[in-house]
Amino acid sequence: MSDRPIIDAGPALNFLSINKERLLISVVGGLSAPEIVENEVLRKARSDARFTQAEAVWKKLVPGWLEILPDDVTPELAAAVQRISGMPMVDRTKRAQDLGETMVVAHAVVFAEAGADVTVIIDDGNGARIATVESRRLMRRRLQGQHVGSLTLVSTLTVLERAAGGEYLLDRAAMRATYEKLRERDDGLPPIENTALLSSELWRRVEPLDDPRA
Repeated sequence: MSDRPIIDAGPALNFLSINKERLLISVVGGLSAPEIVENEVLRKARSDARFTQAEAVWKKLVPGWLEILPDDVTPELAAAVQRISGMPMVDRTKRAQDLGETMVVAHAVVFAEAGADVTVIIDDGNGARIATVESRRLMRRRLQGQHVGSLTLVSTLTVLERAAGGEYLLDRAAMRATYEKLRERDDGLPPIENTALLSSELWRRVEPLDDPRA
């Protein structure tokens, strides 16, 4: 059973295409991804110049830092896909729209129902909604005394917030520069001014005080 965070194609493409895989791994550790996500990342890297670098980085990370989860039909995975999408897995896998996010959450649910605490890294709005629904369902089962794990949703913004002040994002200037590169590749990310990434509250927690008596 993998206890690694499961990443969707969007965040993977963004971080890997700007060579920020070490930043990502410094926050979440080793990663995993469904086969369908690997296919999507490699296809996008080969067809869109913005993401060209992602292919080389992806292949460098597999298998040590990035485990590929097989999408073979199993009773557990099929049940998760059926519940999440409302259709049999064999039919859902024929529809490309939001398939990566569906499989990320489905794999996470299979691990969580076996007792693991699993993190998913998703930016897509519908994928995040699905993950939230499943996370709440698992919580209800735990409250009923059932032995199941948890599902935690993390996004690109979460990763950057946790990395603030660390080796790969030492200061606000580094944060702004990195975020600008990410937004060049993902216009779904909000303007940095609409996030907490430059906020005094965030940097007050991570920046040393000039005067230790302050």
